[in-house]
Amino acid sequence: QVQLVESGGGLVQAGGSLRLSCAASGRTFSSSAMGWFRQAPGKEREFVASIDWNGGWTVYEDSVKGRFTISRDKAKMTVYLEMNSLKPEDTAVYYCAVSYRYFSTARISTMYDYWGQGTQVTVSS
Repeated sequence: QVQLVESGGGLVQAGGSLRLSCAASGRTFSSSAMGWFRQAPGKEREFVASIDWNGGWTVYEDSVKGRFTISRDKAKMTVYLEMNSLKPEDTAVYYCAVSYRYFSTARISTMYDYWGQGTQVTVSS
């Protein structure tokens, strides 16, 4: 069974930085697309970033471009989300996900097969 465990969330002031990690276990994800999504209170889950199977291609939601960076370490079976210049509107629960059906980047939640439990990110103004 695949398990994804996020960590690194917390409370940070606007303009600050956080680095989220998502450790996978139970099945290799070396040929899988990985993604980060987020869900703010009262809102639908939205796409944040995705990385292809080899780490050579990334895509981002427009509002995080230039501030967030997704990366992966295949040997550690971990995907990261480096978040800089954080804004109050970035406040949400952040989820990582893995797709065993797609090896390139994937923006749509239904393209993913397994999800983590989420980690809270709160940005104060």
